[in-house]
Amino acid sequence: MEQNIQIRCKNNGKTIKVPMSSTLEEIYQLAGIQMELEPIIARVNNKVEGMHFRPYKPKDVEFLDITSASGLRTYTRSLFMVLCKAAHDLWPRCRVSIDIPVSNGYYVDLRLPADEQAENPLEQCRPVTLDDAGRLRRRMQELIAQQLPIRRHEATTEEALKLFEENGSLSKVKLLKGQGSLYTTYYSLDGYIDYYYGAMLTNTRQLYLFGLEKYYDGLLLRLPSPQNPQELGELIMQDKMFGIFKEHHRWQDILRLRTIGDLNEVIDKGYSSQLIQISEALQEKKMSQIADDIARRTSPAIRLVLIAGPSSSGKTTTCKRLSVQLGVNGIRPINISLDDYFVDREKTPRDASGDYDYEHLHALNLDLFNEQLNALFRGEEVELPRYDFTTGHSKPSGKKLRMGPKDILVVEGIHALNPELTAQIPQELIYRVYASALTTLLLDNHNYVPTTDNRLLRRIIRDNKYRAVNAVETIRRWPSVRKGENRWIFPYQENADQMFNTAMLFELAVIKRQAEPLLEQVPENCPEYAEAYRLLKFLRYIRPIPEDQIPPTSLLREFLGGSSFEY
Repeated sequence: MEQNIQIRCKNNGKTIKVPMSSTLEEIYQLAGIQMELEPIIARVNNKVEGMHFRPYKPKDVEFLDITSASGLRTYTRSLFMVLCKAAHDLWPRCRVSIDIPVSNGYYVDLRLPADEQAENPLEQCRPVTLDDAGRLRRRMQELIAQQLPIRRHEATTEEALKLFEENGSLSKVKLLKGQGSLYTTYYSLDGYIDYYYGAMLTNTRQLYLFGLEKYYDGLLLRLPSPQNPQELGELIMQDKMFGIFKEHHRWQDILRLRTIGDLNEVIDKGYSSQLIQISEALQEKKMSQIADDIARRTSPAIRLVLIAGPSSSGKTTTCKRLSVQLGVNGIRPINISLDDYFVDREKTPRDASGDYDYEHLHALNLDLFNEQLNALFRGEEVELPRYDFTTGHSKPSGKKLRMGPKDILVVEGIHALNPELTAQIPQELIYRVYASALTTLLLDNHNYVPTTDNRLLRRIIRDNKYRAVNAVETIRRWPSVRKGENRWIFPYQENADQMFNTAMLFELAVIKRQAEPLLEQVPENCPEYAEAYRLLKFLRYIRPIPEDQIPPTSLLREFLGGSSFEY
């Protein structure tokens, strides 16, 4: 007689007994839970599991739908698999890379052989056409309409490596070879096998909505909107963002470094020091080019440089390093903090819960900011304000300022690219820079590394080191931070004159050493454990690099400590 186990369902607060062999899909039916949208994953003891999962001990279970961050990731990974399977069906010798997160979707680099019969078909590739996009979309729709099961398999890593070597998935072979794991989980769909980092859906029928269209020299895979999952996310053209990604890919192709497996090989061979030197030099060269561009603008001359970017993008160090390069061009940079232009606390806008919303644009005294900057540009002297965070009031600072002919104001902040911030200032005097940590390494060709994960890891380290905030609290606050970014930063990023990628090719291998101990302190009995566990699992794919190999001027020092800049 089969044993029963006890399951405590967080969705309805009930405890039920189920057969020990039950999957999460079956437990959901037995629990009698009514959800508006179908559950596609669950938190099991605060660890995300796919609906294939079978608990063999008493567990706490919370079912999640696509509106959760974990649910959307699961939906996205499963859609990737259907796309890769469809491409394999149509062009058996093609290569697919799920690459750049852009335009509320993912850029798909599809390499189609010009001659399918050639010995090395991908040596000569033909352009992707509108017809190709249509054929691939229709094949994906057929696979979804067939309601095919997505099966989960566990095999020895040796067996999994053999399977991926046979089908030519060399990026997966590189990734899995160095993990030291006895067993590997992979997935199959109608005879097609693939490896994905994280939970998957159980059936293609759950993929109810997607878009696929021609995008530059590849394709754009579009997803349901997180805010309204019944509609596709709005297609926003991000030419500059796409361009900065492609620029970094050109560097990576020269270095032959596109995946985490490639990075691990570089580290294993003892070349990490050279990689760090090249990465730092490339970043400094880009910074120098931005400063040169500003210096060339003489009619009229640039008087104000605005630097914006999301949380933990390295805006502060970007500001300091750009100031150094402006000095090399004979320009004197003057830094002004937007924080000193906060309105008095009682005038601060409030959010939906009634709390003061310090990230709101109108938490700043826009009239005073515009008035003082215009006065400075006219050659007048102004006394800058100082915001007292203890009393919540703005006061005169006693610091008086007058600009000379070779002076430039440098201002960084989350609202720096919002047109309303500088609405009263002549636009021809302004130069805008957008800084963000755009992760360009892939885990393997079908598993991207979210840029938000890179920034979250930076913030976890920084909050602990400089703000006495533990990883639990940083993870808890992160959704609110992201919500603010979506409202106040991302809509204006294409306003930038230049985009600057603050992420390093070697970065994750360095921050791993400081991030892992902090993530391991997150207790299993709190909801944030799921995110900590996911990040830990991801970091374990990466070989470490000692942080003493990076220079004191590195942007990473803003988070790790040991910087030669003062903050």
